[in-house]
Amino acid sequence: MSRPAISSGPAPRRKRVVLLGATGSIGENTLRVLAAHRDKLELVGIAARANWEKLAAIARQFDVRHTAVFDDAAFAAARANAAQFPAGTRLVGGLGGLTELAQLPEADIVLVAVVGTTGLEPALAALAAGKNLALASKEILVLAGKFVMAEAKLRGAKLLPVDSEHNAVFQCLEGHPGAGVRRIVLTASGGAFRDWPAEKLAQVTPADALQHPNWAMGPKITVDSATLANKGLELIEAQCLFGLAPAQCTAVLHPQSIVHGLVEFTDGSMLAQLCPPSMTFPIQHALLHPERAPGVDTALDFSRLVSLEFRPVDEGRFPMLRLAREAMAAGGAAPAIYNAANEVAVAAFLAERVPFLAIPRIVGHTLERVKNSEPSSIAEVLIIDREARAVATAHLSSAR
Repeated sequence: MSRPAISSGPAPRRKRVVLLGATGSIGENTLRVLAAHRDKLELVGIAARANWEKLAAIARQFDVRHTAVFDDAAFAAARANAAQFPAGTRLVGGLGGLTELAQLPEADIVLVAVVGTTGLEPALAALAAGKNLALASKEILVLAGKFVMAEAKLRGAKLLPVDSEHNAVFQCLEGHPGAGVRRIVLTASGGAFRDWPAEKLAQVTPADALQHPNWAMGPKITVDSATLANKGLELIEAQCLFGLAPAQCTAVLHPQSIVHGLVEFTDGSMLAQLCPPSMTFPIQHALLHPERAPGVDTALDFSRLVSLEFRPVDEGRFPMLRLAREAMAAGGAAPAIYNAANEVAVAAFLAERVPFLAIPRIVGHTLERVKNSEPSSIAEVLIIDREARAVATAHLSSAR
């Protein structure tokens, strides 16, 4: 007698993803994760700053029906070449376009990988719409962390960190009460100039700074890795993200970029998260959370020699980390001032308007000149951000 067929029921619905910043380095790695897990993840919306041609190619590859281009001229070019997008694709532009995509009714999670402060409004819009937020743009929490965290709590939305260091701490903290945490330790590769003689730093060029030893990233974040501003921003973000005091957020040099974060508990025990230096690992964790699945890139192979080295950070050599600590201790809008001044300084360095060593001088000057206060609204934060950028810009000629 034959047995009746047993139905396994309908396949679980795929998690629907909106990706803001689809054409950058985080976007490219996210697309690799999405391509590897088409049975679990569906891309429903994508946005780019200006590269509409690459955006159109992504839309064709993943059959995406909702697209946005932030830059006005690029948006106009995309509209003029609408035939390069799949038939029926909706194309919107500007900051309003990014915000519209962040609130797509069908979306489950929005990954914000937009460089700088552009992603703030879309991130808040996603949370207001009850979407889970995968956050790769650290400037958002540095600029307006208390408002973002409050909105997430109000809406019952998850905030999942995509930065490798914060994702590492997030994984180590899962299942552990916060009261048992003594401190967290974020690792820093040290960037392109980690082993350069200090006297040589006055002559470095943007091309030198963009030669990161471990990671393939965009220009701004690669320069931030060389100054350790990246780690300073991450410490500020970690304080906000995990509800810690400034003294509980520390950093250590780790040249191999295999250990991405550690958590020390009050009993002295430490947990660490390890994986190769590829952003596909934290991106996949954030998108599939709490599920686990085979990774896109090869895992660590301990049958081969693996060496892990840690060094204390010399804040005399890396003054941007010291300035970040001072901003954390000052509180209020100081972290936002630090971030704004750093963005101006790095842009000027990449344009060869100021030397590498001028970056901390510009940031320090701006922190001294802009009055610190406790913003009561996003509007106040943005006013302070604009003032800090103006002060930093005015100081460029003096900082050479």
